[in-house]
Amino acid sequence: MSPDTGYYKVVVFLPPEDREKIMEAVNGAMEPIYPHYDMVFSYQMVTGCWRPLEGADPYQGELGKVEVADELRMEFAIKAPDLRRVIDAIIAAHPYEEPGIDVYPFTPGRELAGL
Repeated sequence: MSPDTGYYKVVVFLPPEDREKIMEAVNGAMEPIYPHYDMVFSYQMVTGCWRPLEGADPYQGELGKVEVADELRMEFAIKAPDLRRVIDAIIAAHPYEEPGIDVYPFTPGRELAGL
């Protein structure tokens, strides 16, 4: 499988109030991988922490102090050719100075089943 024909699972952490904005931005930057469905996301509440260091311009928190806050962990699957557009869309719509974005190689179950 070449990188352009594969799939990725993307995970992003965000403030809960930005859920719809990020979902719309991502959905508009990708081709759906599930026939006849779009806006396919999973999300759950998590607790995140960070300490902004000198030079940071934090969305939330103060320089040098550990901040603990509720965040939304959102995940979704994309086709490899959409990866750059999706990452760019997340960064453009996300309020954090440094959004937490993780990308994993992924094989949809339907591909394994030959669907």
